[in-house]
Amino acid sequence: MVLADGDAVEGQNGRLVTVPDVPLRRLVLASASPARLGLLRQAGIEPVVVVSGVDESTVTGPPADIALTLAVRKATAVAAGCDDALVLGCDSVLDIDGDALGKPTDAEDAMTRWRRMRGRSGVLHTGHCLIDTRTSRDAAEVASTTVRFADVTDQEIEWYVGTGEPLRVAGAFTIDGLGGPFVDGVDGDPHTVVGLSLPLLRRMLTDVGSSLLDLR
Repeated sequence: MVLADGDAVEGQNGRLVTVPDVPLRRLVLASASPARLGLLRQAGIEPVVVVSGVDESTVTGPPADIALTLAVRKATAVAAGCDDALVLGCDSVLDIDGDALGKPTDAEDAMTRWRRMRGRSGVLHTGHCLIDTRTSRDAAEVASTTVRFADVTDQEIEWYVGTGEPLRVAGAFTIDGLGGPFVDGVDGDPHTVVGLSLPLLRRMLTDVGSSLLDLR
């Protein structure tokens, strides 16, 4: 007898036992970001995390191009060591006046950025690259969302930077953490700002011949 996920069989005590659901495909997340891992888990996906080790400091150019290039490099580096997996690489860059802002170098850099950003808008670009190591099919795309920053005070900036959170994230802010009150709103997919566009991931899975349901 061949059992499928979700089938019920009779156990030793006579009661029906459900065969646990097992994902059809393995997703490997080529990122150390806790926010990206959290997004996938909230969507019912439990990926394997493999950090790429790609040097991000060597990539220059327009913000969106940087985000895409780094996403492709991360996914490619990790895919080289994975068999029969869907490998997802991502990278986020904030665009302010055409300048690409990744993670701040230190607290002073973070405060300088916030004095520049407050009361204004920027565009958060998140590059995505998905590689199916079984078929070698791939898809790469950038998702962009406009972020409207609150006109925060110097005291609020000093407090926020003092928490350490801005030093760990691209653009020196979050919308799903301590920085949430300092963002007036976003125009576009908020998941992109967190670090991974779930609607885009669904479309990219289709592009490589797979499905979101294969991961659940």
